[in-house]
Amino acid sequence: MIYELRVYHAVPGRLPDLLKRFDTITLKIWQKHGIEQAGFWTVLVGDSNQALYYLLKWESLAEREKKWNGFQADPDWHRQRAETEANGPIVQRVANSFLTPTSFSSVK
Repeated sequence: MIYELRVYHAVPGRLPDLLKRFDTITLKIWQKHGIEQAGFWTVLVGDSNQALYYLLKWESLAEREKKWNGFQADPDWHRQRAETEANGPIVQRVANSFLTPTSFSSVK
């Protein structure tokens, strides 16, 4: 199993809009494309409370490429994302890393 850690740094004050978009739009479109999340987090104590952290689970990088490309090309995603950004961008930047569990990890 491969895990993708994605960090969305929201435009200041727009984190609630980003959370709403994931909750009401993004997760439904991911389900359509077979994208499986392993968890979402916001920062309780740390450098920034304007970030959303989440993990996606993949069997392989090839699976990720196929499913993520399908999601990114989905016209429903483009339309609904544009609607959520009618008052301006929600996300300043995105960072992502691909992680593989260690032999002693509770997550495999």
